[in-house]
Parts: sequence; C-alpha cells; structure tokens
Amino acid sequence: MYIIIVGCGRVGAELAKILSSEGHNVVVIDKNPQSFSRLGAGFNGVTLVGNGFDPELLKSAGIEKADAFCAVTNGDNTNIMSSQVAKKMFNVPKVIARVYDPQRADIYKTLGLDVISGTILVAAMVRDRIIESRFSSYLIETGELGVMEIDISDKFKGKAVGELNIAGEFIVTTVVKKKTQIIIPEAKTILEKGDKIMAVVKTASLSKVRKIFDL
Repeated sequence: MYIIIVGCGRVGAELAKILSSEGHNVVVIDKNPQSFSRLGAGFNGVTLVGNGFDPELLKSAGIEKADAFCAVTNGDNTNIMSSQVAKKMFNVPKVIARVYDPQRADIYKTLGLDVISGTILVAAMVRDRIIESRFSSYLIETGELGVMEIDISDKFKGKAVGELNIAGEFIVTTVVKKKTQIIIPEAKTILEKGDKIMAVVKTASLSKVRKIFDL
C-alpha cells in the first residue's frame, strides 16, 4: 500500500517504521525536520517538511495515488484539517485522524472521518485493568462487546471449544496452547489444562460468564 502519515511524533514515527518494515510505501510529513530522527536509520520511506493540509505538498507526497492517509500530529485541528483535505479534495480511500479531545471525537465522526481517540482508549484500558483485569472493553468503541482472557482449569480440560461457546454472548476466538502455540480454534478443538482462551464477550453477559468459569 501507499500510505501518507502526517506527524512524526512518537505515534507517527512508530507507525511509519512498522508499515515500512512490512514493505509498504510510506511518506511522512512533519513541520519539524528534526522529528524525522525518530524514524531511525532503517526507515526507507520518504520524508517531507511542511503542513499536512497543504494541497501542493500533498500532491508532491503522491496523495493522488495514496491508499491510506493518517493524521497523527499532537494537534486535533491539524489532524482534522489534514484529514478533511485528504478525504474531500483527494478522495483517499482510507483516512484516519487521531483526536485527543474525546468530546470532539463523535462530532468529527459525523464528518465521515475514521477517528481514533487515544485519550478514550488509554482511559478505557486503565479502567479495565483496575475493574476487570481479565476483560478488555476498549477494542469495541460502543462498549457493548469486549475481549476476555480465561485460563483453562481442571473443570474445563478435555472439553471442546464448541461446548464453551454461548450463542450471542460468548464466542472463543483464540486458544493459546500451553503458552507455546496460538491457534484460531474450530468448534471441535480440545482444551487442556494450562491453555488460555480469548473470547469475544457481550458486556451484559459478564456476570453470567464469570459464574460459569468461577472467576
């Protein structure tokens, strides 16, 4: 993919390095040329100095052939302006904007932008570690679903994954076999003591699931 990233702070630089290492064509834009030092010597993409909402700069960055555009600077206004230009003016298929102010996130979604609020995500992650150590609700923004980690005890060893699933409430999606192998299970996959399962859980069914697994 051809991807343009606006903002070479910690998030932007890390994202650029990951995508570049996976073989994608990456262009990074930032107002401060010193910020590109975060990319390291191994980065083989392109860096440009300037504003991510400057149409002429974006054209020189190759936005007309871009598959995705990510605005991850430390300013909400810059991210939204850049994303709007990419989406409305250049019709980039995937446009993602980082937003710090959670109150703005829903407003910007109405503009048709794919918005990620780091503030909401981190707050939800910390909340889950405090209140629900086995349950992570931050993966689904509505909070209606989450992911739960459960260690398989003697009570469930020898059972098939399909026996644990509860239609519409609890579905096992991953099995870690004794910390050595990670698999996407079939309904007939047999569980052993020491395995760990990860399951999508309906938040309203948490109490029910806890009782079943003695949590």
